[in-house]
Amino acid sequence: MGGLLAIGGGLSASRLLDAYCQGIFPWGMVEGHPLWYSPDPRMVLFPDEFRLSRSLRRTLRRGGFALRCDTDFAGVVAGCAAPRCGQSGTWIGPEMMAAYGRLHALGWAHSVETYAQGELVGGLYGLLIGRVFFGESMFARRRDASKVAFAHLIRQSLTDGIALIDCQMRTEHLASLGGREIPGADFLARLPALTAGAVPHRPWRLSANAWEW
Repeated sequence: MGGLLAIGGGLSASRLLDAYCQGIFPWGMVEGHPLWYSPDPRMVLFPDEFRLSRSLRRTLRRGGFALRCDTDFAGVVAGCAAPRCGQSGTWIGPEMMAAYGRLHALGWAHSVETYAQGELVGGLYGLLIGRVFFGESMFARRRDASKVAFAHLIRQSLTDGIALIDCQMRTEHLASLGGREIPGADFLARLPALTAGAVPHRPWRLSANAWEW
């Protein structure tokens, strides 16, 4: 991935929060040193541009999944860190897991979780700072489980006034959901107003409002 800015420094909560507010995030480690990135262009998704496919709409209407938020943050991060088909490793090592665990305990990092028959089968996690959700990773152990979590993140974003979801880098999966690339300078210019006066959410709860998919 392009956009490498720096190598080194710690992963304290204050450093991470400051970095995210400047459009910078850690992605992987080299000999114990975090790699800091700010890609250009930047993949984002504006909640009102979310693209709900007919197949995902059918899945949501069937109601085969239960959704929760912030009830198993560590489980979601572990799911995201697990090896995936075609990949030999993961960027989410013990240091990263501990760092985001600290941010979760402080009310900044959150998970959206998908369950089937009481089992965690998918989800996503990221940071909620002001009106920006900085997405980090998602996983699925069952078909559409991560997409269902993402759809509910969109629902919550529209309910709570979240203006922007940072997807970091382009993937076809995110593009299929409505994500698009914008110039890095445009992304950075939006952040000060969207993150100003941010306060942590402890815990973050999914809206109980009824939605018709």
